[in-house]
Formats: sequence, C-alpha cells, structure tokens
Amino acid sequence: MHSAIDDWIADLLDETTTARTSEAFQRWLNVQSRFHDYSARNALLISLQCPDATHVAGYRTWQTEFDRQVSEGESAIWIWAPITANVCPACGDPKASHDDDCESDGVPSTEWPTELRSFKPVPVFDVSQTTGEPLPSLTTETYGDASGLVSVLCAAAEPLGLDVTLVSPSEWSHGAARGVCTFTRGQRPNIEVRQRPNEADMATTLVHEFAHGLLHADRTSLPERSLREVEAEAVAYLVGRQFGLDVCNSAFYLAAWAGEEVESVLERLNRIRSVTASILGAVDDTVGGSQRVR
Repeated sequence: MHSAIDDWIADLLDETTTARTSEAFQRWLNVQSRFHDYSARNALLISLQCPDATHVAGYRTWQTEFDRQVSEGESAIWIWAPITANVCPACGDPKASHDDDCESDGVPSTEWPTELRSFKPVPVFDVSQTTGEPLPSLTTETYGDASGLVSVLCAAAEPLGLDVTLVSPSEWSHGAARGVCTFTRGQRPNIEVRQRPNEADMATTLVHEFAHGLLHADRTSLPERSLREVEAEAVAYLVGRQFGLDVCNSAFYLAAWAGEEVESVLERLNRIRSVTASILGAVDDTVGGSQRVR
C-alpha cells in the first residue's frame, strides 16, 4: 500500500507544480495579491461581524480594483486602520506641527521616517455584499462515480471517533465552505458537510474534514493553517485515488495553500500516510472490504 501511496503523492506533486504555472492559477493569484493581509485583531473583528467573510475590501476599492459595487442596504464591517506620519528624526514631531527652528539633523522632510501615530475605524465590505465582475475562482471539485461512498464514510466516522452531519443547503451556515470540522473541549471532533448533487466531491470533502479531525484535534501543538490544509487535502486526494475518483483538482487547492512549498507534502508524508490508512481501515471494517475499489 505504501508503494501506491508514494506513487500517488508523486503524481500530486507533479499536478500541483503544473497547476501553479497555469493561466487560471496566475489570474487567481493576481487577484488574491490585491487583497490586504489583515492583522489578527482586524481578522477577529471581521469574523465577529461577518463570520462567513472571505474577501474584504473598502467601498472604493471594490469599484476601482475589482469592478464591483457594494449592494444597497449592506452594513459595513468596521476595522481599525493605522494612521502614520513622517516624523522629524531630531525632535519626533510630525511635519504638520514641526518647529521651524528645529534643524532636523539636516535630514530633508521628504526623507523623514514613517511612524505609527494612532488608529481610526474604517468601513470595509465582504465580496458577498457586492455585485459585479466575478472574481476568478479555482476549480477544486472532485468528480467520478462515488455511488454509496458518502454513506459508507459517514458510517466509518463512528469507529474513527468523529461525529458527522450532512447539512442541506438551506440550513448551511458556513458560507462558501463545503465542509467544516469544529473542536469543543471534552467532545469528539464535529464534522459538517454541505449536501450537493456531486457525491464524489461530498466524499472527498468528508475525508478532508476527517483528516482535520484525526490530525488536528490537539489544539496545543497545531501546525500553521497552510500545513493543516496541505495534510487534509493530501489525505482526501489519496483516499479519492483509492476509490477511483478524479481528484486532479486537488492540485489547485494545494497550490493555493502550499505556495512555493509544495515539497511540504513530502515532509509530512508519515502523518498523511498514517491517517489515510486509518480512514481506509475504518471503511474496510464498515463494509467488510467488499466495496473497496482497488
């Protein structure tokens, strides 16, 4: 089994490298680079006011950068923006209140260093609050014949120590996410997956969230999020390959999270192998191995 997994991991790395150089990925990357990386404080403010926010920008930025318009009646998300000023290297005063008698150490005001002076509240809006030119997206769905696989995986969740719920689209509360895994102290990891016609993609979403539940329940020693997503999607890819699904679009997902560090898949191979074996073993125990596609 290890030999097959190693071959499939090699395929995934090749596909991810190819995906990163594709025109579609470069268009997506270009748009992503135009969004701010918010501080932890502002990220928390955004999540508190709009839990499902994915892409946030100011009113004018949506118009000028992305050709989108904030919809009428939408409420702003308020964050803190820094106020900076060029300050005199000699006395520390900003130019607006600078004493003309200060010689400024001979440094012209155009070369004064910039200093953070304060913060001010500013309004921003999530893409879901706007209409207009669509943002480029990456196709990351799985395809293929997954007849019965979703129900088998749901049954396999019990011996894995996971709780699973399939949620109808009308009751889904997690925005554009296809699945989530949440952790509550003293309870089993809780997995929710949005129901949709594409059962193959539902199956790999389940496996992706299974991997989070099995690998990332210890909240005291978590790897950074990009590595968590690399691990989970690599497991989804491997289990999908085992069941004969078309999982090539996992390469776009990994390219988005791994960036230049595609080789991080190899660095975490033992963890990926281990949880893949656990999931496949639980499936075997559930169906007696009779439905395994090899």
